Amino acid sequence: MSASGYKAGYISIVGRPNVGKSTLLNHLIKQKISITSRKAQTTRHRIHGILTDVQSQFIFVDTPGFQMRHRSQLNQVMNRVVLQSMQDVDVILFVLEAGRFGREDEQVLEQLPGNLPVILVINKIDLLPDKLQLLPFIQKMADLFNFADIVPASALQNRQLSDLTEAVRHYLPENPPVFAEDEITDRSERFLAAELLREKVFRQIGEEVPYSVSVIIEQFAVEGNLRRIHACILVERENQKAIIIGKQGKKLKDMATQARKDMEVLFDGKVYLEVWVKVKSGWADDAVALKSMGYE
Repeated sequence: MSASGYKAGYISIVGRPNVGKSTLLNHLIKQKISITSRKAQTTRHRIHGILTDVQSQFIFVDTPGFQMRHRSQLNQVMNRVVLQSMQDVDVILFVLEAGRFGREDEQVLEQLPGNLPVILVINKIDLLPDKLQLLPFIQKMADLFNFADIVPASALQNRQLSDLTEAVRHYLPENPPVFAEDEITDRSERFLAAELLREKVFRQIGEEVPYSVSVIIEQFAVEGNLRRIHACILVERENQKAIIIGKQGKKLKDMATQARKDMEVLFDGKVYLEVWVKVKSGWADDAVALKSMGYE
């Protein structure tokens, strides 16, 4: 494919927790690679999602939600990932929830660089109670920052996402494609398997336990069209282990079953998944442990 006239570049997706960044990425590339839940810290890693068409290759960079609420070493690492991702890209998508601009959003806005095009994505417009609020909200945000473009959208309902990709395309540099046409992410199946299992923990367990949880893939073997995966859910305390396992192991079994089904869809093949729970006190504040788990 000739570089002449073809565009390719990196686009960072940033915003506070729970504005729909991961949902936006998944719907833009039409494949689920980034996990979602209503809890903060669901996304902990920088994840590339790739969309390729005849004119351009969009390399979207999903990032953790930038926030100051949790002060652990893990959260400091995630915030560094966000800040770094805004330096190594060609375009930034700053995602807000329609009608809402609070202190956490303002903290992200304060970090936006002035030397890159920043497109404001006003997400969840379908949830705005009064649609007449949208135009004043757009004007309010336009007065706060010199955005390259402002695109109202609903990631979940696929509304105006084509407008968003066209807005992004305008600012991409002329380059040949970086990835093959059929690639959708730079992350390994091993990584994606861990993330899909962690998503089920975040969705099924109460408010506090998920922030003390990580998932480690201890074995990942491919045998033809079958993947054998041994996964460990890591928690900080014994009582958390009991919560995740549930009565007679039912909760753990349900999470493993749901994760396995998602893996089979994503990997397009059968999956044998074995999951157990281990206790490792203080892992979220242990820099060495975090590095061994792939936190950047």
